[in-house]
Amino acid sequence: MSGIGAVLVKAAAFVLIIVMGYVLKRKGFFHADDFYLISRIVIRITLPCAIIANFSSITMETSLLVLCLAGILCNGLMVLIGYMINLHRSGEQKAFDMINLSGYNIGNFTLPFVQSFLGPVGFAATSLFDAGNSVMCTGVSYTLASLAKGGEQKASARLILKSLFSSLPFDAYVLMTVLVCLNIRIPGLVLSFAQTAGNANPFLALLMIGIGFELRMEKDKLKHILRILGLRYGTALLLSLAAYFLLPFPLEVRQAMAIVAFGPVSSVATAFTGRLGGDVELSSAVNSLSIVTSIITITAALIVVL
Repeated sequence: MSGIGAVLVKAAAFVLIIVMGYVLKRKGFFHADDFYLISRIVIRITLPCAIIANFSSITMETSLLVLCLAGILCNGLMVLIGYMINLHRSGEQKAFDMINLSGYNIGNFTLPFVQSFLGPVGFAATSLFDAGNSVMCTGVSYTLASLAKGGEQKASARLILKSLFSSLPFDAYVLMTVLVCLNIRIPGLVLSFAQTAGNANPFLALLMIGIGFELRMEKDKLKHILRILGLRYGTALLLSLAAYFLLPFPLEVRQAMAIVAFGPVSSVATAFTGRLGGDVELSSAVNSLSIVTSIITITAALIVVL
């Protein structure tokens, strides 16, 4: 099978897992609460195990640590765009776009693609980017949006750090980065367990997306949704091209960054929108449509870069 054919077949399999989760939910096999159960399994077990397993098989180049900064800067760019396009609009509009334009759903969406198509180095590069992305998603972007809205700043550095280190995937990123940089190997039994559990991560993460997928929106909000998605994925294309052609890293790292740029909106964006008193239904629609768009754009990116 040709390279393009292999990518399309595997991407189609990923889509079928998402569709299966959605259809089984509609048929009553899964219920709304099952999303939270599978989410806990992914975030607390399979994703940390996948991180441990993949980091354990690489030799970390310290230069790759700059990818953490890249995760912060890419988020910061999208937050800035969300603010600048609404200079003459209300604080509520600024806050909504700053939250819903920024953030990348990497752990539950992009990493399964990277884990299946690229090697451990690509996985590690994506994980390092996600470490910086997590810093923004878990509080900094929300704080900036709150300030833009004109409300009280409710997120402090202490709360942001508490949120970060309460996340097992983030803890796994930090721990494994330190261990690999120090050339410390984890015990064989732990690694074997991590590999077995981590192999289940792509399936469970995609199944979870299917179970949680909902798309309800009013027609008069469609223009706003298309504006957000157009800006996000237009910028993603520029970032992807820059990452692939300009970054001074090995090919697999540049491939990973080119794919990461097309990741969907962070899953916490809707929660933060609600906390700011924004339009939760509109945010949910943006989130769901970004998943559909990312399936298409990441598949296209894989065909080009592999």
